[in-house]
Amino acid sequence: MGKIVDLHKSGSSLGAISRCLKVPCSSVQTIIHKYKQDGNVLCPRDERALVQNVHINPITKAKGLVKMLAEAGKSVSLSTVKRVLYRHGLKGHSTRKKPLLQKKHKKARLMFANAHRDKDLNFWRHCSKGTI
Repeated sequence: MGKIVDLHKSGSSLGAISRCLKVPCSSVQTIIHKYKQDGNVLCPRDERALVQNVHINPITKAKGLVKMLAEAGKSVSLSTVKRVLYRHGLKGHSTRKKPLLQKKHKKARLMFANAHRDKDLNFWRHCSKGTI
């Protein structure tokens, strides 16, 4: 798609682009029409700024980046920001949950508590935290 747009910008006709890249003329026309309608919202410099901002603060949310760009005078959708970040290898994820206690863990705790129930306070004062 980038080659077609570049050739169109350089002034080549639809037929010339079609013959050069061996792509149907209708496809070339559709791609150029979509480019004229949509265009690129962010320039490479803005994209680099987004990526740098995320590298500095990885907890940043996409909505926050949209607001940051709005303050800079760029109107960008949330999906555009996510697409730019994904293109640069930054994918969203949620943190892993801490595993819950399983039955065997509860049983081991109960056995330990029952085995040491009769120990006096003096015993526990002389135990180091690593041995418990």
